[in-house]
Amino acid sequence: MVDLRTKLSSLDLDNPLIPASGCYGFGQDFAPLYDLNILGSISFKGTTVEPREGNALPRIAECPMGMLNSVGLQNPGVKVVVEEELPALKKIFHKPLVANISGFSFDEFSILAEEMDKVENVGLLEVNISCPNVHNGGMAFGTDAKNVAEVCKRVKEKTKKPVYMKLSPNVTDITEMAKAAEAAGADGISLINTLLGMRIDIKRRRPVLANKVGGYSGPAVFPIALRMVYQVRKAVQIPIIGMGGIASAEDVIEMMMAGASAVEIGAENLVHPYVCRDILENLPILCEELGISSLQEIIGIID
Repeated sequence: MVDLRTKLSSLDLDNPLIPASGCYGFGQDFAPLYDLNILGSISFKGTTVEPREGNALPRIAECPMGMLNSVGLQNPGVKVVVEEELPALKKIFHKPLVANISGFSFDEFSILAEEMDKVENVGLLEVNISCPNVHNGGMAFGTDAKNVAEVCKRVKEKTKKPVYMKLSPNVTDITEMAKAAEAAGADGISLINTLLGMRIDIKRRRPVLANKVGGYSGPAVFPIALRMVYQVRKAVQIPIIGMGGIASAEDVIEMMMAGASAVEIGAENLVHPYVCRDILENLPILCEELGISSLQEIIGIID
């Protein structure tokens, strides 16, 4: 028997698979397909302080080996999430959740951390710092090491739960951001968020997305994500949740060998809604073929 268990700070997981925020909603759409409790955890829809309708349409575009999205953090706001969505999810998913939070100012991150700290079935906070800082010229928090550290400090002040900073890959040096997060007290790192991309409709002579640019995700980004997880593993001592283009049990093993203690499955859920179930069925078989008795053996084994 292969031991699929893993650990993210104080959070024990039965296995390393976590559907990624933004691609799994609040779990309700996937519940009729399979028992959600086979999953290690769920990173639910990115939550902001106020409700957001999201960006103008069109905001999704297909690309070779992936997709572009500029959804714009559409969500009902933290009050509805905490009072309605999470209690409903608790009825069908009986494990601790990963709360993905997105703020547009330092104060908003503080508010979100304080609210999620009160939620019993939230086990870990995943802090999305790819949002623009509206009080600082619109620059995304995740592209400036000082801002990364400040957000982390603000969140840590408001919660006793583990705090994982979700890093943007749209930077010169991903390790600089990871080190800043670790120095500020982060319990772990999540990476990567989507890569900035664009498509043009050559017949209409205009960008495909109403927002012109969006986040590129899907299998094509996997080698880039893998490289960044590997680099961050060498740069920090805290655990990593790896994500970006994962679509198979083989991808999971690669990501863990590069340094991830757990993984998130994102865009693949949208084209193959049974992907998490199928990976969980295939993972122990693959481990036996590779002579892996426990996933703990392989985390970060690549020099």
